[in-house]
Amino acid sequence: MQGRASRPARARRRTMDPLDDPAEAGRLKERILGKASLRKFYEEAYRKYAACISGSATPGPALELGSGMGFAKEVIPGILATDVLPYPSLDGVIDATRLPFTEESLGYIFLLDVFHHIPDVGTFLAEAERCLRPGGRILIVDPHPGWISGPILKYLHHEPFRPGARDWRFETSGPLTGANQALAWIVFRRDRRLFESRFPRLRLRSYHPHSPLRYWLSGGLRRWSLLPGWAFSLATRIDRFLVGISPEFGSFVDIELEKTGAPASGA
Repeated sequence: MQGRASRPARARRRTMDPLDDPAEAGRLKERILGKASLRKFYEEAYRKYAACISGSATPGPALELGSGMGFAKEVIPGILATDVLPYPSLDGVIDATRLPFTEESLGYIFLLDVFHHIPDVGTFLAEAERCLRPGGRILIVDPHPGWISGPILKYLHHEPFRPGARDWRFETSGPLTGANQALAWIVFRRDRRLFESRFPRLRLRSYHPHSPLRYWLSGGLRRWSLLPGWAFSLATRIDRFLVGISPEFGSFVDIELEKTGAPASGA
């Protein structure tokens, strides 16, 4: 959906994919703001950021990784908008695996459609655990391999989808083109016990699948859209109805983590 916080590949030298080119910033911004339904999808995610902050008493700066050409600042003016690519209007260019913050200096870390692009999420989680204050939270919005999205991610989407990957790490081709779209599900569902043993101070507060259809119907960053803005509320009701039947209809997932004051005994 937007800019990513992953590190560009060092091993391969090849022609840059247009998706990984910061010069494409204008086109990305136009797609995000020009599609009413896609803009509403982003706005909803940013409101979740705000709810995460208001639902916690922990003070401290809020950091967004992989901000790209999004508009989180319109909803949360004080948020630090960053990306690994030098897009315009950012507060900093930051690699998610090398956070330039001191220990226990951040209150919140937000990632919208970014986690699955980070080629070493274990290192990112260790950095986040280091930088967050006790009580600080991470909110990850990422693809979920549900009943509808699974076939789309496997057969129709341009980004890699490897639910059977044995390792959380992967060799990346670029910040937007390198990915494993099953990564959030792998880390927080399939390998939850491993996650809890590696990061005992990051308590998994929730894993909430949602949005079976809306993003796909919006067309994402493609030129077309099957979901006009006036129909977004209707599509939202349909999405919620489907997820009410089963969370496995969800195509995206909200994952909220909280740093505890001491190693957690279990989530």
